[in-house]
Amino acid sequence: MTRSTENQIDIAATVMSLAAEATELTARVDELRQELVDLNERMRAISDTLHRLPPVQQA
Repeated sequence: MTRSTENQIDIAATVMSLAAEATELTARVDELRQELVDLNERMRAISDTLHRLPPVQQA
Protein backbone atom coordinates (compact mmCIF):
# COMPACT_ATOMS: atom_id res chain seq x y z
CA MET A 1 0.00 0.00 0.00
CA THR A 2 1.36 3.39 -0.91
CA ARG A 3 1.60 6.29 1.45
CA SER A 4 -1.08 8.12 -0.55
CA THR A 5 -3.46 5.19 -0.18
CA GLU A 6 -2.75 5.00 3.55
CA ASN A 7 -3.48 8.71 3.89
CA GLN A 8 -6.75 8.32 2.00
CA ILE A 9 -7.77 5.45 4.26
CA ASP A 10 -6.81 7.48 7.35
CA ILE A 11 -8.80 10.47 6.08
CA ALA A 12 -11.82 8.30 5.30
CA ALA A 13 -11.68 6.71 8.76
CA THR A 14 -11.38 10.13 10.38
CA VAL A 15 -14.33 11.48 8.40
CA MET A 16 -16.47 8.48 9.35
CA SER A 17 -15.49 8.82 12.99
CA LEU A 18 -16.28 12.53 13.03
CA ALA A 19 -19.60 11.94 11.27
CA ALA A 20 -20.56 9.34 13.87
CA GLU A 21 -19.58 11.69 16.68
CA ALA A 22 -21.55 14.52 15.08
CA THR A 23 -24.61 12.28 14.92
CA GLU A 24 -24.25 11.41 18.60
CA LEU A 25 -23.79 15.05 19.55
CA THR A 26 -26.83 16.08 17.51
CA ALA A 27 -28.91 13.46 19.30
CA ARG A 28 -27.64 14.70 22.67
CA VAL A 29 -28.47 18.31 21.77
CA ASP A 30 -32.00 17.20 20.87
CA GLU A 31 -32.31 15.41 24.23
CA LEU A 32 -31.08 18.47 26.11
CA ARG A 33 -33.48 20.74 24.24
CA GLN A 34 -36.37 18.46 25.19
CA GLU A 35 -35.21 18.45 28.81
CA LEU A 36 -35.23 22.26 28.74
CA VAL A 37 -38.77 22.24 27.35
CA ASP A 38 -39.85 19.84 30.11
CA LEU A 39 -38.11 21.93 32.78
CA ASN A 40 -39.76 25.10 31.49
CA GLU A 41 -43.18 23.43 31.68
CA ARG A 42 -42.55 22.30 35.27
CA MET A 43 -41.34 25.78 36.25
CA ARG A 44 -44.43 27.34 34.68
CA ALA A 45 -46.72 24.90 36.52
CA ILE A 46 -44.99 25.63 39.84
CA SER A 47 -45.14 29.37 39.22
CA ASP A 48 -48.85 29.16 38.39
CA THR A 49 -49.47 27.17 41.57
CA LEU A 50 -47.54 29.67 43.69
CA HIS A 51 -49.51 32.57 42.21
CA ARG A 52 -52.78 30.85 43.19
CA LEU A 53 -51.78 30.46 46.83
CA PRO A 54 -53.49 32.83 49.23
CA PRO A 55 -51.29 35.64 50.52
CA VAL A 56 -49.45 35.04 53.77
CA GLN A 57 -50.68 37.28 56.56
CA GLN A 58 -48.04 38.84 58.75
CA ALA A 59 -48.43 38.34 62.51
